[in-house]
Amino acid sequence: MKDIDKEFILRRLRAEINVGGHIIGAAVGSGMTAKLAAMGGADILLALSAGKFRIMGRSSLSSFFCYGNSNQIVMDMGKREIFPVVQDVPLLFGLMASDPYVKLFDYLQEIKDSGFAGVVNSPTLAQVDGTFREALEEEGNSYDREVAAIRLANQLELLTMAFVTSLEEAEKMIEARADIICFHMGLTAGGLLGAKRHLSISEARGLAEKIFDLCKARNPDILRFVYAGPANKLMDMQYLYRNTSCQGYIGGSTFDRIPMEESIYAAVSSFKHHSHPETLGNLRERKWGSNQLVESMRIYIEDHYRDEVKLSDIALVAHMSPSYLGGRFKKETGMSFTDYLLQFRMGKAKGLLKNKRDLSCKEVALLVGYEDYAQFSKMFHKHEGISPKEFQKRNKKR
Repeated sequence: MKDIDKEFILRRLRAEINVGGHIIGAAVGSGMTAKLAAMGGADILLALSAGKFRIMGRSSLSSFFCYGNSNQIVMDMGKREIFPVVQDVPLLFGLMASDPYVKLFDYLQEIKDSGFAGVVNSPTLAQVDGTFREALEEEGNSYDREVAAIRLANQLELLTMAFVTSLEEAEKMIEARADIICFHMGLTAGGLLGAKRHLSISEARGLAEKIFDLCKARNPDILRFVYAGPANKLMDMQYLYRNTSCQGYIGGSTFDRIPMEESIYAAVSSFKHHSHPETLGNLRERKWGSNQLVESMRIYIEDHYRDEVKLSDIALVAHMSPSYLGGRFKKETGMSFTDYLLQFRMGKAKGLLKNKRDLSCKEVALLVGYEDYAQFSKMFHKHEGISPKEFQKRNKKR
C-alpha cells in the first residue's frame, strides 16, 4: 500500500470503529493466511515471525530463539508472500528492534520503501521477564529500544502499533506517540500448541481497562486494541468489548493456528476413518482406562472379517505390543483374539450356508475371509464338528 498514507489509514480505521463498532486485525505467517484473513474482513494485517513459526508447526515463542533472523523472515514474507496476494489491507511489519545488525532509522526507511504501512514491536521484550530480561537489558537489548523504534517510525510517517503488557510500558509508548496501543495479553491459549499458563479473562480485563484509561487520559486519539492471550473465542472478545473501552482485537493463533489445527485434522481424519471414525480413533488414541479399546477391536472385526485381519497390524496402529493387546482382549472377552475372530467368521458362515442356499461353500468361504477353501473347511469342521457341505445339506432338508 505504498500510495496510501498513514492519515488515510487512521481515518479509515476510525470510520470502521464508528460504523462497525470495532477493528479486527490478524497476525499472519504466510500469504495464504493473509489472503484468507483479508477475505474474511480483517481491517489490518501484522506480518510477524511468530506467525511464520506457527505455520511451521512451532510455538510463537520460537521467534525469541536463534532459529532465524526475525526481521529478514518478516521482510521476505511480506515481499514474496503477502504483497502479491493482498493489496488493499494495510500490512504492519513485526520489527525486532533489538536486532544488532540494523540501524533503526535506515531499516525503518527500508520497511517503508518495501510497501509496509507501518510497524509493530514484535517480538517484544515485554514478554520476557526475570533474570534473562535483566541480562538482556545489561547488553542494551531493552524495551526502550522498541520505544525508540516507534518514535522514529512516526517521524517517517509509518503507522505505529505498540504492544504493551503494563502501565509503565503503555506510558512510554504513549509518550512516543504510538498510533495504536495494543495490550498484549500473552501467548494464545487453546489448541495443540496453545499456552498452558496464561492470564484469566477476568485478570486480562482488569489490566486492559487500566491501560485504556491511561490512553484516554493522555491522548484520546490513540486507538485501543487487545491481542489474543486467553481471549481466543468470539465470546471472549465480546466480553472485553462490553467490559472495557477496547476498540479492536488482534488475533494470531486465533485466526491461523487453531483453525488450521481443527480443520486440517478433521478433514484428514474424516477421509482416513470415513467408515467408522470412532473405531480407528479409539485404537490410535489408546483409550487405556476404559473398555473402548477392546470394543473398538470387536467393531473392527465386525467391519473387516471378510478381509485379512491380523492382531499384529492392529497393534501397530494402536502403538502397542501384540502380546499386551492380545492379553487385554482376552481379559475382557474371555477368549483370545484369534478364537474370537474364528467364532465370528464361523457364525457368519453358518448364517450364509443356512439362508443363502444358492451360494456354494467356496463362495461362502470367500465371503467370510477365507481365500483357501481347504483351510475354511478345516476350521469349520473343527468349530462345528462337521464339514461346510454337510452343514449345508442338513439345513437344506429342513
